[in-house]
Amino acid sequence: MTQLTGAEAMIKSLRLNNVDTVFALPGGQLDHLFDAMYKEGDALRLISSRHEQGVAYMAYGYAKSTGKVGVYAVVPGPGLLNSTAALCTAWANNARVLCISGQLPLNSIGKGYGELHEINDQLGLIRHLTKWAERINHPADAPAIVNEAFHQLNTGRPRPVEIEMPMDVMGQKVAVDLAERRPHDEILPVNSELIAAAAEVLGGAKRPMIVVGAGAQDACEEVLAVAEALQAPVMAKRSGKGIVPSGHYLSANLPVGHRLWAETDAVLAVGTRLRMPLCMWGKDDDLKLVRVDIDPVEVTRICIPDVGITGDAAVTLSALMSALNKTNTSRPSRKAELTELKAAVEKDIRETIAPLMAYLDVIREVLPDDGIFVDEVTQVGFAAWYGFPVDKPRQYITTGYQGTLGYGFATAMGVVAAHPDKKVIQISGDGGFMFNVQELASAVKYQLPVTTVVFNDNRFTNVKRQQMEWFGGRTIASDLHNPDFVKLAESFGAMGIRVNGPGKLKGAIEMAFRQNGPVIIEVTVDEFFPTPWKHIMMPQTRKRVCT
Repeated sequence: MTQLTGAEAMIKSLRLNNVDTVFALPGGQLDHLFDAMYKEGDALRLISSRHEQGVAYMAYGYAKSTGKVGVYAVVPGPGLLNSTAALCTAWANNARVLCISGQLPLNSIGKGYGELHEINDQLGLIRHLTKWAERINHPADAPAIVNEAFHQLNTGRPRPVEIEMPMDVMGQKVAVDLAERRPHDEILPVNSELIAAAAEVLGGAKRPMIVVGAGAQDACEEVLAVAEALQAPVMAKRSGKGIVPSGHYLSANLPVGHRLWAETDAVLAVGTRLRMPLCMWGKDDDLKLVRVDIDPVEVTRICIPDVGITGDAAVTLSALMSALNKTNTSRPSRKAELTELKAAVEKDIRETIAPLMAYLDVIREVLPDDGIFVDEVTQVGFAAWYGFPVDKPRQYITTGYQGTLGYGFATAMGVVAAHPDKKVIQISGDGGFMFNVQELASAVKYQLPVTTVVFNDNRFTNVKRQQMEWFGGRTIASDLHNPDFVKLAESFGAMGIRVNGPGKLKGAIEMAFRQNGPVIIEVTVDEFFPTPWKHIMMPQTRKRVCT
């Protein structure tokens, strides 16, 4: 037993769970927590921000780019609520994010006295946005609750969790037993009957396909082994990018997958919601479906598969590969067919969105092979879903279906904090970048070398395009008044560069990569970019869609 405050017990429990970085914004209910972090010295790195959304997105970027737990701390009430856009993003993208929130004094909770930062049923509210949430009511409870949080984060489907601690509990000193962290090696047993059934469906298919999402990021070798055995193209939309290297002939982006979907007779879906193919491209009785997911709810959420397996992707695919080795006949290579198809799709993409691809080509050329790309809710970002190749998982960071505009800059800061040895580039529109522009101050303070390319066309382009197309040319609130982004960057102490086309972008990025701090590259865009949506919102190709 050791005499510790509640805050000290929490921080030491985080350290026992291998946490070495916390993103946090100080405030009254967190004073003891910050003092506890101070006492850890160099063993714990603290990165602060200018808004709670900033630290939450940093934790998200840290988690998504490493597969580890990203930790952030905020004051209760409005502080916690400010961070919930990032929590929603972490939920949507299966990110291991731990939110630590302060709370009113223990005896004041639920009384409605109107104390600073009080909101009604904070714990109940946050449970709607997290996998698990709990309150620490006594300092001695901190180690067990922190360990349970990490157990929740590292078993089953990874999703954000939250712990709140009242401010008086944080300051109370008692004898605390710092329990050792729980092991997180709970692997679901493999169901041999389901494996055999899956092998029969896939082994008997003539034109199988594999679709992967974030749930397959730690099963790259196994995915590729099954793909090569079946000669099955592997389609990834965003979070699955890089599981099979983009340059491999079996790797398929979204539009290639759409072209193949109509003639596919069996699909193996691994760690993916599979929403777009099932709900937009369609499914009929001629298409057999095998699903592998750590979440049993996801296996049957949209439709009942022919074979549904709940389990770890790598373990399940390894067992499936063993079963296929016994039943699957040797298949002729589809390299020539798929290479030709990919070339045709690439040609179509480049003909329809040439200006967007010109920028992505430059970024891909300059970004090292191990570099990390953070997208945004912007025209070039949409095109990157299918137009930006990557070779390893976690090299492409996305907001996923949440579509949280403005998430990218602070998220990229978290990526840089996790990977100081790698180049990180983030793209933004002028609209989205202004959502978290204040974090330039944090990036300069902590010398985080984030390179951000801001495409400035003085409008919410997606909104304006839809207004023009859907409402007879009437537009409202979609034009923007922007600052001088170069001077803005310089006013924070960052470097600012302005270019006016892809030809000058390469040199600007190369210069940015030589800096030790953040760089903002403003790309002035005079044209109305061609829509990237043609290659995303693609038509139904099977008899019916799932609803």
